[in-house]
Amino acid sequence: MTAYSLLDLVPVLEGSDVPDAMARAADLAAHAEALGYTRYWMAEHHGMEGIASAATAVVIGHVAGKTLTIRVGAGGIMLPNHAPLTIAEQFGTLDALYPGRIDLGLGRAPGSDQRVAQAMRRGLDTDPNAFPRDVMELQSYFADDGQTGIRATPGAGANVPLYILGSSTFGAQLAAALGLPYAFASHFAPQLLDDALAIYRREFRPSAALDKPYAMAGFNVFAADTDEEGELLATSMQQSFVALRTGQPGKLKPPVPGYLDTLPPQARMMLDGVLSCSAIGGPDNVREALLRFIGRTQVDEVILVSSIYDHDARKRSLTIAAEAMPA
Repeated sequence: MTAYSLLDLVPVLEGSDVPDAMARAADLAAHAEALGYTRYWMAEHHGMEGIASAATAVVIGHVAGKTLTIRVGAGGIMLPNHAPLTIAEQFGTLDALYPGRIDLGLGRAPGSDQRVAQAMRRGLDTDPNAFPRDVMELQSYFADDGQTGIRATPGAGANVPLYILGSSTFGAQLAAALGLPYAFASHFAPQLLDDALAIYRREFRPSAALDKPYAMAGFNVFAADTDEEGELLATSMQQSFVALRTGQPGKLKPPVPGYLDTLPPQARMMLDGVLSCSAIGGPDNVREALLRFIGRTQVDEVILVSSIYDHDARKRSLTIAAEAMPA
């Protein structure tokens, strides 16, 4: 059966704050654990008041401490923002605290703009080889092979699986060359999904980490007991994408009945594109949409994204998705 996992951006809700977002994240992860989700990931973003996972390693530790068995990790760490040694130490520490449960997905986008990247003291490196070099340096620290001349403590010998993330064919090529699992961000950038998966599978080289390709893909789920309720729940995420694309990002807003009807055609077209890998509606629609997506991609694992304003409705959405997956 295709594995199913959860990506949570740890949203800060309109009318709420970061401590509440952290509490909801832990509760959501425990709920996903009880439903049989394989892993709970969160992503690094900076300078966005609606996302509370900027200090990703810290939030991973918080969630791992509130759960027992589910894998917890980054989907992902934006490696251009950090020295690889720092990430080796952070995730080596997490592995020491929660052995066998920590994942490390790596992306090459900054998760911010140039101004925020400069504030983090890590300017954007335009050298296309910088990200692959950083990934291999990080591998060296975990392998404790002495190639860097520096020993990461903690980190040396840590059991932290690496995943390459991407929304283009670049990440697919790198994951294939290094023999690592690959996760495609089709939950917000689906345009190159099929091309990237084909390249990854065709060019994959077995490694000590992986003997055959392991592909994952993001998929939005706005599930409810009725189609109408699911469509209403999706409007919070739709508002977020419109706000982001118009330079006005903010906290996750409550759902708005008839929201799509208020938008100009170009905004509707934008949403149709970025959210094309989505299931919206009641259990039957969600099950059919998941079946179509898995049939199309043949991925080994689906990373579900369910950004819903109401916490109980969000948990219900994840329950409906988990019940659909055995199909």
